[in-house]
Amino acid sequence: MMNLYPYNNGHLMVSPYKHIPSISKLESEDLFDLISVTQKSTQILENIFNPGGFNIGMNIGKSGGAGFADHVHIHIVPRWNGDTNFMPVLSETKVMPEHMDSTYDKLLPLFKDIES
Repeated sequence: MMNLYPYNNGHLMVSPYKHIPSISKLESEDLFDLISVTQKSTQILENIFNPGGFNIGMNIGKSGGAGFADHVHIHIVPRWNGDTNFMPVLSETKVMPEHMDSTYDKLLPLFKDIES
């Protein structure tokens, strides 16, 4: 799923269908599927956006910064050299080089056929 408040264009979250609060509670098959979809999603983002790298990680539990504390998910954030600027510091404003709808339109066709 796309992050409603992305850090960068193409910021995705991968989550299992099962409502599980932590990676430690996932069954082996669900854990494999979560990582497999993360791998496939990263490849799609590489092909579409050509980022210089990625931040891939999890925030588990409310104290760990999870926005959805009761549903484990992996963040995939494409990164480019120089992709940060002064706007969030000075005016609490995030500058995104592409509208979220455009990002969605680029990614949707490639995710329609994805299988875990």
